[in-house]
Formats: sequence, C-alpha cells, structure tokens
Amino acid sequence: MRSPENVIEIRRLFDRELREHARPDGPGVRVERAGPVVRQMAGPVELPEGVSLRPVTDAAGAELMARAHERAFSTDGRRLLHQVVRRLEEAPEEFVAVMAVDGDGEPVCSGRMELYPGTGFAGLWGGGTVADWRGKGVYRALVAYRARIAAERGYRYLQVDATDMSAPILRRLGFLELGTTTPYVYRPAR
Repeated sequence: MRSPENVIEIRRLFDRELREHARPDGPGVRVERAGPVVRQMAGPVELPEGVSLRPVTDAAGAELMARAHERAFSTDGRRLLHQVVRRLEEAPEEFVAVMAVDGDGEPVCSGRMELYPGTGFAGLWGGGTVADWRGKGVYRALVAYRARIAAERGYRYLQVDATDMSAPILRRLGFLELGTTTPYVYRPAR
C-alpha cells in the first residue's frame, strides 16, 4: 500500500534524477538549465536535400503558396491566394508567409503566421505538406522558421489550430493542447 509520504518521496526522487539531471533525449539535442528550469533544445531542423525555404513576399509567391496548399489539402487555393495577397499589401508587418520548394522550384509545403501586435501571441495557420513530402521534416522546418521569426519579434506564444495530422508533430515540438475548436460552416436556411 502506498502512503502519501511515499508518493511524495518518489516524486522528489523522479524530479531530482530524471528532470533536474535530464540527459539529451536524442541526437543533436542539448540540455539547458536556468535556475529550476530544465529545457531540452534540438539543433537546427534540417530540410531534405534539394528543398529550400522561401519567404512569400508578393503575388507570384502567393500563387505558389496556394498551389502547395491545393496539393496538400486537395482543395481550391483561390481563397488563400486572395487572403495572402491582401495581407501582404495591407499589413506586411503583421503577417509572415513561407513555402518550401523542391529542387525544381515546385512548392511542397506552405504556411503562414499572423502576428497580433500588443499581445504576446502569434498564430500559425495553413501548414500543409504535399503527400509525397510528408514525414521528411518539411512541416517541422516551416514551424521552426515561423517560431524563430515570432521569437525575434518578441512574441512568446504560438497558437495553432492543429489537425489530427499535424497535432502529433506539434506535440513532439513542445506545443501543449490548451483547448479545442470546432469549425462550422454557416449556411443560411433558404
């Protein structure tokens, strides 16, 4: 039978031996300590050979981004195209868009980030990878790219509405689920 004292002592032992003195849990991972905080930090995210990241800064880039979105989600990318072009024109300081392209310049993944001035939050949106490129670190690289920009601009928190496909990747990157959203499409009665 376990007593409350026993449970507390085991937790103290666990904290001391496995948390305070944590070892890297993978290749390229380093452990940082700042007072009572222990962090595991991964080395840079590497893209597959021949793949590069490109910021989206104009309508031509937005078209490629929309094409990646269409290929990743099998949906029409026109709405995204118009949205990205509008954000780039109206508020480029509050918006970041990026895509990954293969060696032939074909878009294989894209994502965007909304920065919310006056808050500590930035939102990651639309991250999607073409099926043939999934599982190769491309999505992770887009998350890392946007997270780095958010941190450089002083944003402490990233918000993501994740699909079941991207949620496990985000969890492995250290994201925590704080709540859920349920999307609806409103269609007025006729």
